[in-house]
Amino acid sequence: MMTTIRDRLFVLEHEFSDPALDGVYYCKDCVTVEGLLALFPERAADLEVVRVPWPRPRQAVVDALGEENQNLPALAFAEGGVVNEIEALLSALHSRHGFPKRHP
Repeated sequence: MMTTIRDRLFVLEHEFSDPALDGVYYCKDCVTVEGLLALFPERAADLEVVRVPWPRPRQAVVDALGEENQNLPALAFAEGGVVNEIEALLSALHSRHGFPKRHP
C-alpha cells in the first residue's frame, strides 16, 4: 500500500490554562482554522491535523518544524516549507486544499 505525504496542520488544543494568567483560554486563530475543518470535512480530509498542548516547548512542532516555528496554527507543506501567520495560512488552505477565501 502506498502512503501519500500530506500537508500537516498544527493547531493548539481547544482550551488551555495559562499559568501567567487566571483562567482557561482558546487561540482565536486556531479556532478559526478549526471552524474551517468542521465546516468543510471533505477538504479537511486531505490534511493531517496535529493538535498540541499550549505550553512551550511544543515538542511535536519543534520536531517537525524547528524551535523557531512554534507559533500556531502552522501549516507544514508536504514538499517542505511552512506558514504560521494566519493570513498566509488561510490563503494556503484556499490555494492548496480548496477552502473558500475569507471575505475581507
